[in-house]
Amino acid sequence: MTPAVSTEWIQNLPKVELHCHLIGTVRATTFAELARRAQLELPDDPERIFADINSLPPDPALYRDTVIPVPQERSPDEPKVSYSLFQASAWVIQTLRDADDLTRIVYEAFEDAHRQSNVRHLELFFDDVPEHLSALGYRGSVEAYADGIRMAERDFGMTGRLIKGIDRSKSGEEALLRVREVVDNPNEYVVGIGLDNLETAGPPERFADAYRLAGDAGLKRTAHSSEHAPTAQNTITCLDVLGCDRIDHGYYVLEDPEVIARVRDEQVVFTVGSTTSRRSWRPWRRASIRAMLDAGLSVVPCSDDPGMFPTTLTSEYTILNEQIGATREQLGQMAVRAAEASWLPDAERAALRDDVASAVAALDEKDQ
Repeated sequence: MTPAVSTEWIQNLPKVELHCHLIGTVRATTFAELARRAQLELPDDPERIFADINSLPPDPALYRDTVIPVPQERSPDEPKVSYSLFQASAWVIQTLRDADDLTRIVYEAFEDAHRQSNVRHLELFFDDVPEHLSALGYRGSVEAYADGIRMAERDFGMTGRLIKGIDRSKSGEEALLRVREVVDNPNEYVVGIGLDNLETAGPPERFADAYRLAGDAGLKRTAHSSEHAPTAQNTITCLDVLGCDRIDHGYYVLEDPEVIARVRDEQVVFTVGSTTSRRSWRPWRRASIRAMLDAGLSVVPCSDDPGMFPTTLTSEYTILNEQIGATREQLGQMAVRAAEASWLPDAERAALRDDVASAVAALDEKDQ
């Protein structure tokens, strides 16, 4: 059995968060306040809705005979009334009214990451501008987000960047328009794009032109892959066709030994989350991450949608140790690897990496 790492050590571990969706960070209390202001009619109290988020998995027939068995039944901790992550996110978006709201939720995301998990650097996915905020436009929305990061950098000594989410449920032409918007309106905080939404809704090859434009413009690229579609091939497409710098999730690379060997040899970084809104899939997620570690893959933990699951990056590191069996040495390596995989400029990334490595070494020395 892997020795348990102390709560204090995990809390004090300097962390880097690379895979976190802005709307999924919104506090239940903030949602409640904004919903009251907007007079939004909800089926329950906002804090109850967040507590009962439980997205039901897709057709179980898709997941028979996978390398790591996918649960076919509901889990015992599922609430009587479930709210999907997408529905909860849509309600939160409806309550946002102006640039100040956008700045606020970004700032609170950084504050929570700093206070709850000792996060030094945070990269946030942001979505398309909702129709009711169209007066802000892309440029105005991004500047509002950037204001939140600047405030957090000032108050918490953190760094942060933004990733434009590309909704794979939409067309390749729509994705190209969204990337063109990013390219034509450069902002120092927007450093890359990331394909998100349900993987089964849009194969990665659909977005080749959008990703080519992003690469030509010097933007970093990632994609949610091998998460919902039980195939390793999508990850190969993301690497070879989309030119991804890292992969979000990636559990189904375990379906193909040749893909496992390749991503291990190339040290492809996978941002993995032990917690998901699909509660019945949590044991499968954790078993998959264990298998990825056993295969020598480069995984780093993420919180994904921490306000809505709920979880924290500290909780994800704790689960890695207590339930998945990652050692203290592995946890420290993950923290350093996450810094190395960040999308800061080279000099800042190197400084972050050295800072995290030094802090890990100091923690280990103190704990001896």
